[in-house]
Amino acid sequence: MNLVIPEKLAPKRRRSWLPRAWRTPLALVGTVIALVWILVAILAPWIAPHDPLAQDLPRLAAPSGDAIMGTDVNGRDVFSRLLLGAQTTIPLALMLVVCAMVVGTIVGAVAGYLGGWVDEVLMRITDMVMAFPTVILAMVIAASLGPSIMNAVIAGIIVAWPPYARITRSLVLGLRTQNYVVAGRLLGSSPLRSLARDVLPNIAGPVLVLASLDIGTAILLLSGLSFLGLGAQPPTPEWGTMIAAAMQNTSAWWLGLFPGLAILSIVMAFNFIGDSLRDALDPLAAREREAEAPTAVSAAAATGQAA
Repeated sequence: MNLVIPEKLAPKRRRSWLPRAWRTPLALVGTVIALVWILVAILAPWIAPHDPLAQDLPRLAAPSGDAIMGTDVNGRDVFSRLLLGAQTTIPLALMLVVCAMVVGTIVGAVAGYLGGWVDEVLMRITDMVMAFPTVILAMVIAASLGPSIMNAVIAGIIVAWPPYARITRSLVLGLRTQNYVVAGRLLGSSPLRSLARDVLPNIAGPVLVLASLDIGTAILLLSGLSFLGLGAQPPTPEWGTMIAAAMQNTSAWWLGLFPGLAILSIVMAFNFIGDSLRDALDPLAAREREAEAPTAVSAAAATGQAA
């Protein structure tokens, strides 16, 4: 005997307003950590317990109630400098990624859409920049421009835009022959309008994923240049310069530990967000990875049983 449950009495599945990719533990952890650091960067001047430039505390004091992360060789509060360092590093890293994304997307879109000699010239310039190791080229550019945090950002933009050009060009090459793009051109759309209206909106997903993953790389690059003396200059609070100062006082473990943990946490957070964004914008690839995981586990179990 089959029982038919009325539709009104059947339990309804609650739908979450978050996509499935954003409900994973790594996505939630990454989002929370990133939001916390962004709030810290915004509110740093008001929540810092001490003036980050004031030298009015005992020198090289270990973490205590007065200075929860200790003090540096000049008697400055490490915790306050860490908070102000977020205000320096995070916004500049975001600006670096946005500028590199815009430049690379424009170059790649123009090269892929127009083709011909324009494509050859732009892609050979891209190849020339990518031929050099990223960090080495950034060091050379920053040293040529002069040690400062803004010159470090400019160096980062110069070395970071080629991957965006490459991925944009490949996507545009696949879209420019689509029926809706050809139809728009036949209806009188100019190349620039067709590119902006029909092509670029359809390649935004992969470009944004690359940008979200690049934020962590940008933070590492800026901190690395500052560590080498080519970025932020003392007494500006910046995580890379704080670690560089810690190298001169290795017995004071707290000088390098806390800035290093700050860099580690923010880089991992944006990497988690980038992975989740990739799964959210490409659900098919995410389902394929999930389908492959049980297969791999079953194969491993079968191999173990056979052994």
